[in-house]
Formats: sequence, structure tokens, C-alpha cells
Amino acid sequence: MRWILALIALLSAGAGELAAQGKGIRLWNLTTATISGFQLSPAGKNAWGPNQALNDKDKEVDHDERLRITGVVPGRYDAKVEYRGSRQCFVRDIEIKADAVFSIADKDLKDCNK
Repeated sequence: MRWILALIALLSAGAGELAAQGKGIRLWNLTTATISGFQLSPAGKNAWGPNQALNDKDKEVDHDERLRITGVVPGRYDAKVEYRGSRQCFVRDIEIKADAVFSIADKDLKDCNK
């Protein structure tokens, strides 16, 4: 009986910890295409981090899908957005807040190549 109570206490503590962490930072893909690569750099630095699209189950972010962003602290960032077929675009000066969703739409894409 004691081990059941200990297990319940342990599980309750773990659930409380998860709830306190919030949902984290998430990207909402409002572009009309599926994103195959998404990297962030502190605004103006060209110091690109890892491909965040790899955080998704299928390694791509479909239109209207949200992607959990990891290893990034709140601040201002530039984004490198890649699509199938080697198309690449940039989004400049995105404000990223803790436990919040930020979105990217077609109108935000700049300096695209084909």
C-alpha cells in the first residue's frame, strides 16, 4: 500500500512540473507550402541554429501545423525557411516570446530564391 501512495505522489509531482513548464515556444506555419527546414539566428547575426523542422514527427511542417521550437530563448530572431525543391526564404526580426506561438505567412517571406 505504501508503494502505491509513493507512486501516486511521484506521478502527481511530475504532472505538476509538466504543467508549470507550459507549452513552450511554437511556430505556426501559415505559409501556403510545407516547410522542410527552419533555422533561427539571433537577429542580424547569421549564426544559424539547428533545423527545427526535425522536431516534427514527419520532419516537415505542413500548412496550418504548429511546430515546437527547442533550444531557443525569448528574443528577436531571423529565420531561414526552406521548402521542397531547394526554395529558401528569410524572415527578419521575429519576436519570440516564452510559451507563445509565433507565425510565419507568405507575406513575411523575403529574399526568396528558387
